[in-house]
Amino acid sequence: MSILEVNKLTKIYGGERGQVSVKAVNNISFTVEEGEFIGIMGPSGSGKTTLLNVISGIAKPTSGFVKISNKNINEMSKNELAIFRRKELGFVFQEFNLLDSLSLKENIMLPMILDKKPADYMEQKVEETMSLFGIYDIAYKYPYNVSGGQQQRAAVSRAIINDPSIIYADEPTGNLDSKSSKSIMECFEKMNKEFENTILVVTHDVFSASYCNKVIFIKDGMLHSSIDKKGSRKEFFDEIMNSLALLGGEKDDI
Repeated sequence: MSILEVNKLTKIYGGERGQVSVKAVNNISFTVEEGEFIGIMGPSGSGKTTLLNVISGIAKPTSGFVKISNKNINEMSKNELAIFRRKELGFVFQEFNLLDSLSLKENIMLPMILDKKPADYMEQKVEETMSLFGIYDIAYKYPYNVSGGQQQRAAVSRAIINDPSIIYADEPTGNLDSKSSKSIMECFEKMNKEFENTILVVTHDVFSASYCNKVIFIKDGMLHSSIDKKGSRKEFFDEIMNSLALLGGEKDDI
């Protein structure tokens, strides 16, 4: 079953009052099936983040449409979209976006509090989720008292606490060291394998992308190619490197 359907999506910026128009996303179509773990890669300025913004409802497309769980998010009102995003989508960002005034546990519970879930259910759910990612022992600490890796594991816990249909991650390891990056990608891998979460990760990091089951490459706002993982993670890492070399771009992008 398709969780995400992206159909002939185009996003153009500018073009008003003599401005130069920029086609950040150009006629992109693809689907994401339930339980897939997909990476999106491409050089800087290729349209990766714009694509993520449009398929998550943060930005509206110029043309084309996006369906999540068979619902067209572009036809929703602002209020309907806000509720839909809170219930159906999970978000993990490069910046952890945790509230310093709340403990890690309270940060993770926030989406359930907004949905007015019963207190005993929230307690059980948050304990299960934090234990899964090895952070329950620091539940009452505040974001500024823990490491970046622990903050990001709390952010991942918050993203999945409401059992979303799809989880979007934008450069989730961008602010982490290699050990913490490995820990976060292993969290995503566990979520995908054990709970069949559907995950879409935008990343420039080959190591992070090698945890995915499929990688889609974008160049100049258009789909360029895609590869599926068939062998080991090491073999997939090498395949991704080869694909990026064919794609071109600056060394910093790879």
